[in-house]
Amino acid sequence: MKKLLIILAFFTSVISLGQSVKKLTPEKNYAFKQGEWLKFRMSYSNFLNAGFSTIEVKETTNFNKEAFHIIGKGKSTGLVSLFFKVKDDYQTFMYKETLKPYRFIRKINEGGYTKDKEILFDYEKNEAIVKNHKHNTETKHPINDEIQDMLSSLYFLRNQKLKNLNKGDEIELPMFFDQEIHNFKLVFLGEEIIKTKFGNINSLAFRPMVQAGRVFKEQESVTVWISNDDNKIPLRIKASLAVGSLRADIEAFKGLAHPFNIIFDN
Repeated sequence: MKKLLIILAFFTSVISLGQSVKKLTPEKNYAFKQGEWLKFRMSYSNFLNAGFSTIEVKETTNFNKEAFHIIGKGKSTGLVSLFFKVKDDYQTFMYKETLKPYRFIRKINEGGYTKDKEILFDYEKNEAIVKNHKHNTETKHPINDEIQDMLSSLYFLRNQKLKNLNKGDEIELPMFFDQEIHNFKLVFLGEEIIKTKFGNINSLAFRPMVQAGRVFKEQESVTVWISNDDNKIPLRIKASLAVGSLRADIEAFKGLAHPFNIIFDN
């Protein structure tokens, strides 16, 4: 269950496959706003409640520049918490104008496995400063000016025009984590109507390319559904693991920037 009780952890081992990459175009209006709050219920092997995760959008400033402050938290509950307690805290600070991160925080405690890291992105020097507060160390690493972190990548992608994608199109994004740059790649699977606790919702389905091995069963083990509207909020994530499976479903929401389109039965 390590690294699996917050949605973002699905993306900690992405790899790059193929060469056909779709160039993204940003939306004119933000897909999210201050006050947006999403809650997800995590379940293991389709029956065991594993925990909950939340992602919240706030606003801040940095050097007189307007910015978003995104806070993601996850924790285990129920039977899972009895033998594997998880408490995760992910935060990113990203400029509104460019949606590029300038600070990232990752504090996790997963069954006794802990990390306490902070990353500062310096775009003038094109370097990432990694502060390991657990070991009191600081290192510097080269980056490019299109870099994203584990959390900012979700909000950057949400603010892109995705309705013009064709089935099989790939989206690639450079992501910095674990002290190096990885190519985060998604394959568009098409449109799909999925059933949620709020009703049927028209969605866009994507498949992140993940590293098969210790955590994921295969490279195509993860599927993500986002709402096919101007919000583009994550609705569901399913992953086939080396042992069992993990699923995240939207449980609650508030403060959306746009109407949430639900298909009601006649």
